[in-house]
This record gives sequence, structure tokens and C-alpha cells, in this order.
Amino acid sequence: MPTTPLPRRAARIAAVTALTAALTPITGMPTSGAAPMAPGDNGTLKIHTAPWDGVARTPYGDAIDEPRVCRFYLDAANFETITAVTWNIATQPNVPGGATLRGTLNLAGGIGHTEDLNLPDGQYQLTWTFTGITGGERQKTFSVDCRTSMTTPPPGPQGGPPAGGGGIARGEAFTTVAGAGIVGLAAVGGVMWFRLRRRTHGA
Repeated sequence: MPTTPLPRRAARIAAVTALTAALTPITGMPTSGAAPMAPGDNGTLKIHTAPWDGVARTPYGDAIDEPRVCRFYLDAANFETITAVTWNIATQPNVPGGATLRGTLNLAGGIGHTEDLNLPDGQYQLTWTFTGITGGERQKTFSVDCRTSMTTPPPGPQGGPPAGGGGIARGEAFTTVAGAGIVGLAAVGGVMWFRLRRRTHGA
């Protein structure tokens, strides 16, 4: 049975031990490629509904994030010690001369909200940043859609009877049988009138 000389075995063991130590992160130190979290990195701006056309406001601090709104506001949470967030809203995809909004949101205790905002119907991208942010600005997309606030006319035909005169509009509450009855009654009335007229003249 072949054997490995002692010096060579010791050298191999030392090499494996050194490699294992090099690949094992020191406790409490971030692993390679992971940047440490900075204050405010867990913060977020949420899209919340503002009052419009009878729709109630989404309460400040609510955990919901609404991707489709009409009138709205931005609600900030979990920004810890950050005192201000700079935000920007632009059309998505970006359109030259498209509608935009921007501002700086002042925070207290890591929370805050903007005033109520308005934008034309469409798709938008919200981005925000703050001093000391890790990894660049944050972003999310949402839609503005106010069409549901429009009054929809009741279903049914529009306008008067069909061309030709004397027709009964389809929108009126008459069935085929009822219409036939009306026409028949008019015919009978004409015959009765004709007979009475002839009797009046002695015929």
C-alpha cells in the first residue's frame, strides 16, 4: 500500500486549512459583494388615494401600496433618521414634454406625506433618493386613471323612431303583441265609424 511522506501530508493539510479559513467570513463582517445598510435604505414611498369623486382617502401610514389611482399622495415610512427625501414622477416610458412632478418631502421620525397630487391619465414612474442612500435611487411604477369617475349613460337606444314616420321607438315599453293590438283597435274603430256614418245618411 503506497504511503505519503509525512512532510508532503503536512503541507497538504496546511494548505486545506488556509483555504478554508480564507473562504469563511469573519463573524460580524459582511460577505463579499453585500454592502452594509445605511439609515433610510429600508424606507419607501407608497402611492395612496386622495379624496376624489366620493372616494375616501387612504389613511396616512397605511401599509397598502396602490398601483392604480386618480388623485393621490405619497406616503413615506421606515426612513429612520433621514429627514428629507427627494422624489420625482415622470411618464413611463419617458415622453419628451410629458407630465412630471417633483419635490422634497420633509420627514419626522422617518415618516411623512406630500400634499394631494394630480396628473393626467397614464403610466408613471416614481423615483426617490436621499443623502447617504446605498445603491442608487429607488423606483416604482403606477397608473393614474380617473375614467371611473365619469358618468356612464344608461344602456338603450338613443334618438327617436326609425325613419319613415309613424314608427314606435324601440326604447318604449311596447311588446310586439301590444303593438298589434293597438293597430287592430284602430282598424275596428274605422269600420265602426264608417257604418255609423252610413246609417246617419239613411243607407
